[in-house]
Amino acid sequence: MSFLDGLFLFSMFSIWAMLFMNIVLTYYGHQYSVEVRDRRVNILRDMRNFPRISIMIPAHNEGRVIERTLLSMIRLNYPRDKYEIIVINDNSSDDTGEKIEEVKRHFKDVHIKHIVTTKENGGKGKSNALNIGFKQAKGEFIVVYDADNTPNPLALRYLAYEIDHHPEYGAVIGMFRTRNKNKNWLTKFINIETLSFQWMAQAGRWKILKMSTIPGTNFIIRKKILDKIDGWDTEAIAEDTEISFRIYQMGYKISFMPLAKTFEQEPETIKVWIKQRTRWVNGNIYVLVKFIRKAFKIKQSRIIFDLIYFFSVYFFFLTSILVSDAIFLIGVFTDMRITISGNYLLIWLFSYLVFILQVAIALSIEKGENNKTNIFLLTIMYFSYCQLWLVVAIKGFISYIKKAITRGETKWYKTERF
Repeated sequence: MSFLDGLFLFSMFSIWAMLFMNIVLTYYGHQYSVEVRDRRVNILRDMRNFPRISIMIPAHNEGRVIERTLLSMIRLNYPRDKYEIIVINDNSSDDTGEKIEEVKRHFKDVHIKHIVTTKENGGKGKSNALNIGFKQAKGEFIVVYDADNTPNPLALRYLAYEIDHHPEYGAVIGMFRTRNKNKNWLTKFINIETLSFQWMAQAGRWKILKMSTIPGTNFIIRKKILDKIDGWDTEAIAEDTEISFRIYQMGYKISFMPLAKTFEQEPETIKVWIKQRTRWVNGNIYVLVKFIRKAFKIKQSRIIFDLIYFFSVYFFFLTSILVSDAIFLIGVFTDMRITISGNYLLIWLFSYLVFILQVAIALSIEKGENNKTNIFLLTIMYFSYCQLWLVVAIKGFISYIKKAITRGETKWYKTERF
């Protein structure tokens, strides 16, 4: 067997392993969606206790979106005397501060705390801004929203109910939707990606293993946990994934409550998308390296599974796609061929159809998303949007290596708003 044959077998095994895993996750994610919808009315009807909550919004140059975000927080269907809004205005050079103060003047009955960082303690990333905010929080629970988020009015109730009624939950995450999904093809692809990821990777994992991973926004966490672990890791760009692992280490579960929805703005240009996703890859590699070093000392099976899951996604699967593309190009432009016999066109076609089917099932869970436009986009998604992830993976890995070598300081990486 030649070296090219070995690479081919490796890529085929990895791709099909991930396809099979996602099929299983999609099936159980669909089951969980049915279960949670049946609980919708009971949650709202049975809610008697309203714990005190601190909503934290880290903001760096968010003048374009911060006012709408604050107004959505004010409209939350939750007793106003039971929650506070903490905006961490982190070294903004635009009119973010003026917009925050304007909202405060118009809504004096809402407790809005405006924290302005200095050059000495600010401008060091989202984790640092969150740490500054939670130390001034008065709530029993902390809720985090990004500065471009507009949660549904009932979102906070769903999050608060779940964590208040389950002492074994260290955190509860909600669902995020793409507000600007109809802007262009890119945002439509992102909408499909985020919906399928949440129903496959989040709902499926929660249904099977009682575990999910904190996203960067729309989640609630016990303040006593943050006090005990001293907040977020300021070196972590993917601070959400990192803190999830530490919550697992403490023996808590992280639940997924898809009824708690927020809408957020996604990148509208390829340049901004690549920059954002590169940051995600870079940050998740940091988390993998940090916890893989401790793998033999870790006793929590949830952490071990997530390490395997993220390692499979960011290394095995993306490497396999890259190898698969390379073998195709080698076959087109050189005389080198795979010597293993088989109908590979049929195998590839079958895997392509499986990819479309599992994403289509995930989309069918969300009302109005399983439409003709999205199905058409699915048919070309593998050849276009998915291939961009190869660029992102390579750039993210190089970025991580550079930072590790130079020991560069963590900076605020903010997605450009439109």
